[in-house]
Amino acid sequence: MLYYLFDYLDQLDFPGAGMFRYVSFRAAMAVVFSLIISTLIGRRIIDKLQKLQIGEIVRNLGLEGQLSKKGTPTMGGIIIIIAILVPVLLLARLDNIYIILMMITTVWLGTLGFLDDYIKVFKKDKEGLHGKFKIIAQIGLGLIVGLTLYFSPNVIIRENVEFRNQDNVIEHVSYMEQGVKSTQTTIPFVKNNNLDYEQLVSFMGDYAEPAAWVLFVIVVIFIVTAVSNGANLTDGLDGLAAGSSAIIGTTLGILAYVSGHIEFASYLNIMFIPGSQELVIFAAAFIGATVGFLWYNAFPAQVFMGDTGSLTLGGIIGVFAVIIHKELLLPILCGIFFVESLSVMMQVFYFKLTKKKYGEGRRIFKMTPLHHHFQKAGNAGIQAKIQKPYGPIPESKIVVRFWIIGIMLAVLTLATLKMR
Repeated sequence: MLYYLFDYLDQLDFPGAGMFRYVSFRAAMAVVFSLIISTLIGRRIIDKLQKLQIGEIVRNLGLEGQLSKKGTPTMGGIIIIIAILVPVLLLARLDNIYIILMMITTVWLGTLGFLDDYIKVFKKDKEGLHGKFKIIAQIGLGLIVGLTLYFSPNVIIRENVEFRNQDNVIEHVSYMEQGVKSTQTTIPFVKNNNLDYEQLVSFMGDYAEPAAWVLFVIVVIFIVTAVSNGANLTDGLDGLAAGSSAIIGTTLGILAYVSGHIEFASYLNIMFIPGSQELVIFAAAFIGATVGFLWYNAFPAQVFMGDTGSLTLGGIIGVFAVIIHKELLLPILCGIFFVESLSVMMQVFYFKLTKKKYGEGRRIFKMTPLHHHFQKAGNAGIQAKIQKPYGPIPESKIVVRFWIIGIMLAVLTLATLKMR
């Protein structure tokens, strides 16, 4: 909204109004606004949650310091959602299709997470919203995003074209004059770094192009579901999900900026996505909101984000990556989310397999998701036979170590653009 006001003032030669034309300036403002909003309203929301007795229900799982979390206000993801939406509404161009999709994603998954938390807290049902309803909602969002990207005329890319010399060395990178709709995406560690989903269904001949879009929509649904659930599983220690999301959001913001800037895109030899630079505003608000939330969520947490926050953060990350055609970088960038989800799947599979084979279920990890494995004393699985038991690692140390790994993965993700 402020963008349009200052754009009008700039036409009247109002001093300083032209600053709002620059993405970098509006992104800086978005970070500041979201930090201020999240810290200022955070205390009031926490007090309101305490007054309504919206506290965390804790089961005794034998984790150090676990019972001390009982009664801590939950549903704090409301703070994050407000701190994202308000700066975006004020500073972003609201006619940008990518911004519209990101706001829909935020509200959609925020509502889904809120319903889940509401059932857990007020209905006293620890299972929350039934899993099938979550999946249906996530599939619905995936369909909205995928089909919008397919049908919207404003969603185009300009493919990067390499010009090589006689020694097969790239001299410079240029771009097609006209933007086109495409199912191409960036693939890491490969010289020809664009993968077109159409290549995967080329055997369908004349139907390859529509089939590629069907495949693309399926991929979008899978990514939205997988990343939002991964973030949900990661939200188990104070500050872990919020801090990890801030790191991922920073990386996605950088990728959006270089993808929407033709000179940087040319230097990195990646596709140019007109309009994607506006997503930097959203990424900036996302970063400010998650860092601001850490003011209250860092150990020892004064509030938990609940599914209201974790499902929203994961969905935002997944949709953002799809929009800038970097979804295949997510297994690296979201490595923490991926490993947390993988640990749960491995544990369940191994437990069922050994129970069927030996009549008694066995475990690979002491507890899943993976972060809880480091909280429990002793060993599990193969380690139990070859190592002495060790004590639990303090929660704050586990979180910081996961953050460090997240930073390393973020750097590696950015490096893949040149590591070919």
